[in-house]
Amino acid sequence: MDTELISTARLDLVPLSAAHAEEMATVLSSPALHTFTGGAPLTPAALRTRYERLVAGSPDPAVSWLNWVLRLRPDAHLAGTVQATVTGSEAEIAWVVGAPWQGRGLASEAAQGLVSWLTAHPAIRTVVAHIHPDHQASAAVATAAGLTPTDEWQDGEIRWQRATRP
Repeated sequence: MDTELISTARLDLVPLSAAHAEEMATVLSSPALHTFTGGAPLTPAALRTRYERLVAGSPDPAVSWLNWVLRLRPDAHLAGTVQATVTGSEAEIAWVVGAPWQGRGLASEAAQGLVSWLTAHPAIRTVVAHIHPDHQASAAVATAAGLTPTDEWQDGEIRWQRATRP
């Protein structure tokens, strides 16, 4: 699978490029964004290196790494990212919105746009996300995207999922 532009009411989900690293380093600069995921904000150079790796794609030909930046219309500022890792018929998704843009429903809108795009691909049968049990904002995003929590845990996070086809 390949990324393509996805548009929602207020956002363009733009396929990731290494050229986004400088602006995204600012967008993702809040240490609070790492409360549930660990780690720390990356420098522009480190983020560029990471984006170059992501854009190059998975070394496993059976796995697709799909990554987008969120471009807020009409001002064209970047506000976050969404991603999907596709393995077989399953797409595992994740999202992050920079602290200044949180609380506006942008993560929910982006996740809904991504899930709609994924469900249009006949090979995708399940969309999943793994969410820390205390991360209420991400649980709300997953719910808005049509995912529901399961009884499965992975690395201290709850598996949420949505079947796209029987």
